[in-house]
Amino acid sequence: MTLAVRYKAARTLDTAVVDPPAPGRGEVELAPAYVGICGTDLHIFHGDMDARVAAPAVLGHEMSGRIVRVGPGVEGWAPGDAVTVMPLRWDGSCPACRAGHQHVCQHLDFIGIDSPGAMQQRWTVPASTLIRLPGSLALDRAALVEPTAVAVHDVGRAGVREGEKAVVVGGGPVGMLIALVARAAGAQVRVVELSAHRRLLAEELGLTAWDPAVEDVPALVRQWTGDAGAQVAFEVSGAAGGMDTAVEVLGVRGRLCLVAIHPRPREVNLHRFFWRELTLVGARLYERGDFERAVALVAEGTIPAGRLISKVVPLPQAPAAFEALEGGGDVMKILVDCTDDTQGAVQ
Repeated sequence: MTLAVRYKAARTLDTAVVDPPAPGRGEVELAPAYVGICGTDLHIFHGDMDARVAAPAVLGHEMSGRIVRVGPGVEGWAPGDAVTVMPLRWDGSCPACRAGHQHVCQHLDFIGIDSPGAMQQRWTVPASTLIRLPGSLALDRAALVEPTAVAVHDVGRAGVREGEKAVVVGGGPVGMLIALVARAAGAQVRVVELSAHRRLLAEELGLTAWDPAVEDVPALVRQWTGDAGAQVAFEVSGAAGGMDTAVEVLGVRGRLCLVAIHPRPREVNLHRFFWRELTLVGARLYERGDFERAVALVAEGTIPAGRLISKVVPLPQAPAAFEALEGGGDVMKILVDCTDDTQGAVQ
């Protein structure tokens, strides 16, 4: 038996004792250490994903932890190994999988949404989902590998090249990670963010941040680029105004990478796409190579994971942490400590 955080209904979470299955063939049992709360978890909390999430549902997919038991047929893994999980299970037979795009399988099981997640003290997953962590990487920092893998995938989808100018619209956790990964790829980066707290953090991390409420962002981009416009923009805000800004800042043949989940259709300036021959690409999830690159970026400190962790709470306090995150601006990443020992966590 193990303690878990469960989604019951819109804006209703509880902590309950559950009985996770023992690891079967090809599976492992993990002891999650830290689990991040992300924007998708908040969508679930708000009831926006009830058509997909079967309550009561254990949440969480941004995690780090250690192996407790291995099931039959598992090789190369042992109890005590430090791991994170790429929480995707695909069928291998749909048209997307046959084309080599398993991460967007047409019948994808996103573990932590479509099946039980990591916000519990014991968690059974396929061994094929494991990503090894270096022993030097603290497990609280390692909980940011999954969102960093999202950023690595996004930057790759946008085709960011050294010396390019990139605008990230939305400076929340994923937007900040995209900015840091794009900078590591050699891009010059600007972050557009309403929250003063998040702009200050961006500046402390060596990024330039603009406030769209008081600054004319397209004019600033024209000044920055010599009237050429940015080569790349990332829409990470999920807002209609953010989409407008991301389109407007792009120069001729610029690329717009759509990262945020827009819950409803948006009006888009298609004339701008025609006039400047812009390209729009979607970016969803990640592949194994993105995860492996993310581990390296976090382990080497290119991603200053400790600076992005706002708070660590024990598992029984997770429901209150979801409510705290709704305020958004003054918080980046909250981790849920699923262990019995909170010593050494980032505060």
